[in-house]
Amino acid sequence: MVFTPTDVDLKAINTIRTLAADIVAKANSGHPGAPMGLAPLAHLLWSRVITCDPKDSKWLNRDRFVLSNGHACALQYIMLYLMGYQLSMDDLKSFRQLNSKTPGHPEANHTDGVEVTTGPLGQGFATAVGLAIAERSAAATFNKEGFEIFNNYTYTILGDGCMQEGVASEAASLAGHLKLFNLIAFYDDNSVTIDGDTNVSFTEDVPKRFESYGWNVLSITNGDDDIKSVFEAIEKAHSEKEKPTLIILKTTIGFGSKNQGTASTHGSPLKADDIEQLKEKFGFNPKESFVVPDEVAEAYASYAKRGSEKHAEWNKMFEEYGKKYEKEHSEILRRAAHKLPEGWEKVLPRYQPSDKPLATRKLSEMVLQEISSVVPEILGGSADLTGSNLTRWKEATDFQNPTLEIGNYAGRYLRYGVREHAMGAILNGLHAYGMHIPTAGTFLNFVTYAWGALRLSALSHFQVIWVATHDSIGLGEDGPTHQPIEVAAALRALPNMDYWRPADGNEVSAAYKMALESPTTPSVLSLTRQNLPQLEGSSIENAIKGGYVLSEDSDAAVTLVSTGSEVSICRDAAAQLREQGIKARVVSMPCFSVFDKQPLDYRLSVLPSGHPILSVEAYSTLGWGKYAHVHHGINSFGVSAPYQEAYKHFHMTDKDVAEKAAKVVEYYKSLDQKLYSPVEVEAHFNH
Repeated sequence: MVFTPTDVDLKAINTIRTLAADIVAKANSGHPGAPMGLAPLAHLLWSRVITCDPKDSKWLNRDRFVLSNGHACALQYIMLYLMGYQLSMDDLKSFRQLNSKTPGHPEANHTDGVEVTTGPLGQGFATAVGLAIAERSAAATFNKEGFEIFNNYTYTILGDGCMQEGVASEAASLAGHLKLFNLIAFYDDNSVTIDGDTNVSFTEDVPKRFESYGWNVLSITNGDDDIKSVFEAIEKAHSEKEKPTLIILKTTIGFGSKNQGTASTHGSPLKADDIEQLKEKFGFNPKESFVVPDEVAEAYASYAKRGSEKHAEWNKMFEEYGKKYEKEHSEILRRAAHKLPEGWEKVLPRYQPSDKPLATRKLSEMVLQEISSVVPEILGGSADLTGSNLTRWKEATDFQNPTLEIGNYAGRYLRYGVREHAMGAILNGLHAYGMHIPTAGTFLNFVTYAWGALRLSALSHFQVIWVATHDSIGLGEDGPTHQPIEVAAALRALPNMDYWRPADGNEVSAAYKMALESPTTPSVLSLTRQNLPQLEGSSIENAIKGGYVLSEDSDAAVTLVSTGSEVSICRDAAAQLREQGIKARVVSMPCFSVFDKQPLDYRLSVLPSGHPILSVEAYSTLGWGKYAHVHHGINSFGVSAPYQEAYKHFHMTDKDVAEKAAKVVEYYKSLDQKLYSPVEVEAHFNH
């Protein structure tokens, strides 16, 4: 295809630049420089390259676009508005204001046309890798001869800040290994960050770096004006079928401003006189704001119409596909609707107390083995810990470029390597594509490596499932660097995050059931290395409520509430207390957030008023005040020792718990006053 820029192209580019200046100036907050510098690329992408239908922003085979340098979001909002997505000029004028559709950084499920939440630098780029993986997976699974149902590209723009963040390096390395030719990244090389010129901290050879990752690297020396060369570079990227492509654009930040090329245009509005001279320079009335010339509006309407026509062609093909491949057609529609297969939960394993003790990581493996065949949208993986996380089912094929001859793109098990942060962001991309439920494993302590991505999962309402093994001092000899003490409290503090710490096989099955049936909530499943007994009183039906009574006694003097590996310790402690004449109830609380959603009457039946409640967990006690009066935990780092010795060292044995519970009972009896459950107290003040 031959590309020759027209006068309308130049007018459109300058429209984008002036709108960017106006949007940020009206908000008196934001980043005008990058949008102004990237205006030529943005116009080129939406006018000639990206296939999308603004009337249906969720069309399955649309091209995906990710703005990794999310501070430049004025640019994305402008393009969505011009293309006819559900954004008005008033929305542009409400940039960064309360309840607007145009927040300070792009947010998925908030602004029509925004695929993923970006802002923390590097996250968007890494998420784009996930989107590209998802397309290759969907194409290999569903495409048939003559029916390319999935063949979209993922385009992402990143800046100097993204390029410096480690998550981008991790993701770029994996993308090169997987030969994701459907991924095209544009590096806005404007040499400016908040601190000023990038030469103060960033002087590496980016082209050589990406070439070493296995990328196709192209460079444009004049990204400000030479859009013909940019188009030709994109054409070359499309012809590359073995590597992802990085197109490096040398641009001028704040192009057209009196201060172009300097950090002053990066994160502050342009001054009024600067905006006036900018508009005059570009042929606009300097006294008018938020102007879109008629010829530009008409051009963008034609680009949107072209996308709608391509969508209609795809719909016709998909209809024919359905006649020939009815099963696959139905499967695509089911996945896209986020509906699980009918009756899938029937395969979840159930256990009796007589069944042998097993580590919950092993029980997790057994669940994955059962559900992998009945929930085919599961796309699993692990961060180089497959043999420890037990995340791979027996029949699994690895997701790999077929030329490597160690798997194929239809494979459903991803080898992430030692890249937890990229893994977390890639999981977000896999979910955002809309055809997969991604799972991945690491040690619980190393989930924190991916905290930035995990937080975006929760904020974005993305269903990703972390299989987090080696979840406590129970991992033993690896010691305090690997033993998570504070991680559970952090995960429980995260809004829209379900942190599960199951105590036995039934609770593991319940955790998977809830994680798979929660399409807008990420889940972390916290699993043991050591064996645990199957508990009397546990069941899937009980555990899916987040907390339940494992052992009841209507005359109890104390309730012991716990999670995971400490539940069986509490059970044994309760038996010791009974020998001393102290009656005790035992409550298992595998998931705080799910328990909190239960009716108040139910929660009070689990954690009632009238006697003291003692929490027991081999973690920081932070957060337990919401449920218990007294806490038995570990508020220090762990130790390197066999796990039995570690539990003794931290007084986390059944004997220790029984002794503490007896003291708790004695103390509260001495007060001689009614004791209210923390659940009842909180409900009273929140009512």
